[in-house]
Amino acid sequence: MERKGNITIINSYIALGARRLEIRHIFFMGMHCLIIEDEGNTARFIRKGLKEAGYIVTCCSDLAEGINFASRKQWDIIIIDRMLSGNVDGLSIVKILMELDKRTPVLILTALTMLDERMRGLRRIGHDYLTKPFAFSDFLSRVEKLTRRYPQLQNVEELQIADLKLNLKTRKVERAGRPISLQPREFQLLEYLVRHQNHLVTRTVLLESVWDGHFDFNAGVLNVQISRLRSKIDKGFSQPLLHTMRGSGYMLSIDGRVAIAKPIPDQ
Repeated sequence: MERKGNITIINSYIALGARRLEIRHIFFMGMHCLIIEDEGNTARFIRKGLKEAGYIVTCCSDLAEGINFASRKQWDIIIIDRMLSGNVDGLSIVKILMELDKRTPVLILTALTMLDERMRGLRRIGHDYLTKPFAFSDFLSRVEKLTRRYPQLQNVEELQIADLKLNLKTRKVERAGRPISLQPREFQLLEYLVRHQNHLVTRTVLLESVWDGHFDFNAGVLNVQISRLRSKIDKGFSQPLLHTMRGSGYMLSIDGRVAIAKPIPDQ
């Protein structure tokens, strides 16, 4: 009897793990990633792993092509080798992107011997770095953290879903023309959900992105914030927008359905 009970518990954990992997895949599926890497084996290794994780990947191997792709298209994340062919420093691409007011998150891959103050300073401006050699699990963790924190639609002033509008400049919110007063944390929470509308957002992702990964408070705080936000944006309206996905997380959607991005061919 005890053995049977243990097997049941193990199977439950396996099912939970599979569900979490499915949720993770849905969240990142369809995100566009640019890799600027001139070492063929490394580029193929990263490209294969990211595609398996659901990303749409484009690779280029030199500075000119990298700058062209990075500046002309919208990316969810850009991955750059610190030292490119011709002794070109990958950080020069980061500088150009900043001058063009591109806020796409960047992950720099660097040898330990090239880890200097400029590299450490990347984190102060919202980017990150990873030293070689690295395990793909560590690499993917850095990529996911950056894409969670800096989703697409970074440069717009207004976000909208259905008749709900957020003005990012004035920090004002309205639904169907009716003003909605939100506390700063409530606004952050709503902004994140609107940016990821029609996609499931887990509790862990919200804690990492809106609360900067600070878990040293009662877990019920998130429930309270969600409840207050739902009351403010949905109460009095026939169409609810904020949905609780039981056992998974939350989603802002008109019909409560998860949108699964359909992969497109490599560019």
